[in-house]
Amino acid sequence: MSLDCRRKPEYLERTHTDSLSRGTPRLSQASQEIKSLQLTIHVAIVCAGYNASRDVVTLVKSVLFHRRNPLHFHFITDSIAQQILSSLFHTWMVPAVRVNFYDADELKSEVSWIPNKHYSGIYGLMKLVLTKTLPSDLQRVIVLDTDITFATDIAELWAVFHKFKGQQVLGLVENQSDWYLGNLWKNHRPWPALGRGFNTGVILLLLDRLRKLRWEQMWRLTAERELMSMLSTSLADQDIFNAVIKQNPFLVHQLPCFWNVQLSDHTRSEKCYKDVSDLKVIHWNSPKKLRVKNKHVEFFRNLYLTFLEYDGNLLRRELFGCPSEADHNSENLQKTLSELDEDDPCYEFRRERFTVHRTHLYFLHYEYEPSSDNTDVTLVAQLSMDRLQMLEAICKHWEGPISLALYLSDAEAQQFLRYAQGSEVLMSRGNVGYHIVYKEGQFYPVNLLRNVAMRQVNTPYMFLSDIDFLPMYSLYEYLRKSVVQLDMANTKKALVVPAFETLRYRLSYPKSKAELLSQLDMGTLFTFRYHVWTKGHAPTNFAKWRTATTPYRVQWEADFEPYVMVRRDSPEYDRRFVGFGWNKVAHIMELDAQEYEFVVLPNAFMIHMPHAPSFDITKFRSNKQYRVCLKTLKEEFQQNMSRRYGFAALKYMTAENNS
Repeated sequence: MSLDCRRKPEYLERTHTDSLSRGTPRLSQASQEIKSLQLTIHVAIVCAGYNASRDVVTLVKSVLFHRRNPLHFHFITDSIAQQILSSLFHTWMVPAVRVNFYDADELKSEVSWIPNKHYSGIYGLMKLVLTKTLPSDLQRVIVLDTDITFATDIAELWAVFHKFKGQQVLGLVENQSDWYLGNLWKNHRPWPALGRGFNTGVILLLLDRLRKLRWEQMWRLTAERELMSMLSTSLADQDIFNAVIKQNPFLVHQLPCFWNVQLSDHTRSEKCYKDVSDLKVIHWNSPKKLRVKNKHVEFFRNLYLTFLEYDGNLLRRELFGCPSEADHNSENLQKTLSELDEDDPCYEFRRERFTVHRTHLYFLHYEYEPSSDNTDVTLVAQLSMDRLQMLEAICKHWEGPISLALYLSDAEAQQFLRYAQGSEVLMSRGNVGYHIVYKEGQFYPVNLLRNVAMRQVNTPYMFLSDIDFLPMYSLYEYLRKSVVQLDMANTKKALVVPAFETLRYRLSYPKSKAELLSQLDMGTLFTFRYHVWTKGHAPTNFAKWRTATTPYRVQWEADFEPYVMVRRDSPEYDRRFVGFGWNKVAHIMELDAQEYEFVVLPNAFMIHMPHAPSFDITKFRSNKQYRVCLKTLKEEFQQNMSRRYGFAALKYMTAENNS
């Protein structure tokens, strides 16, 4: 069971009555237990790349779910994992959790001389240099693989350090496979090990004693000696740890096997426990993951899936008796929220602007090679689960890089992962960045999502689109040519891509402007929102566009909300606008205030595909208070514009009043 950290532990709830009947000693026991709860537990994890950064979250969730103590995570990462995890923890805002990162690139030279056949590559050797990597005043640490799931409070494992005797400096569980026995196949020759050897998925390290024993020299000499005959490692650091232990068995404190139940092929893990209630830590050290053969596999699978899909927002709980170090960002946020008037009928709208949404950048593998001509363009969009079916079509229409923010729950994120991994179209594209923003609150934070996607753009230019639009097939190349033609690098321009729509779910997508005009005349296509919101795109001047052969400039008008390509350094969207209404209008107004020219491209177009109305537009249409609050936010935004841009911004006030 997890501890509700807003509730006193049972031993404290009993303290008062116990002390009445037994005197005061119970209080000192309680204070001792509080002291143990305040003890910070240190955890080190080597994590590199996109997939490992995603997998490690399940481990972290399982640790946070059961824990009662402050935690300090030490991540040894490459630049990819550091970017992802630093953003994740920054936005997760879990109390009493500290995170430090150590650059794995700086450590590579320490282990790169070791030939290694393990799939983890050079990162599989990084645990060997933890005594040198971690702070010199850190005395002990629990080291974990990313594919670990906890079924108990990690403090129980930390307490095992007190059982170390003599010169014991390593806490390890015996290896549960027959690997080191050398009889798995003909000519199988493993590294030397003590008996079955030990598995390094879970390690207790007494760092201070290891340093005194000159661990660095010890493992290096052993590795050099064994490599003369073994030529390379097969199981990375595990081979070298075991070779050292074979020579120095006194270094090891053998942990009970339930601290690392290994679910790989060829294991005897079932023999190490009688009942699943004994289990403490599950180690998914098999490429097959959930398909391993084991009589308790259903229990293992359910435990893993529970944390995989568990709502991480629920882990933002305070720990009893553990005053966390004051976090500057958290303090500022609380101060800002306390200044909001809870009796304000628009309180929920105002609060949403300051909600910190847990964000997992680059949820899937990402590869992008920047072009040398500085004309590259990224398509930017945001979506929720109900628009997932648009992804494949957009990928077929736009071959360039894409940055997407997806608004999902933890469970939906796993559904998305399965969907993406089952799609040949999506898996064939490495240049699409998928950034998960986890659901929280009652509004769809559309502008926050746009900003998240924009911040991850790696190209000089970005095309700000929406997920329910399909760009014309050659738009990516056309926009890149327009960058040069219109001198985008040295001017402030927003290139307008005219927007159209169809009411048909099956459309023969026009391959040229001539084809589009033909469909427009036939009534298969319409100018976007012409029948419900003409003002949104009227300034594009579709009549002029029909015959235009060169780009032409248009003037800003009230409620103008075109889809544009801009430089990467253009302003972000205003977060006060959530759900439906004014979210793009405000952004275009800001571009105009910053003196961007709006230039319509004569041979560009995009088409809106039909779909069911969103939850937010339904709420806008049916809820009067929603419309009242949107009007209030619009007025406040315009007042802010006047303060920021002075006299020039007065036209926005008058234009709105006249519209």
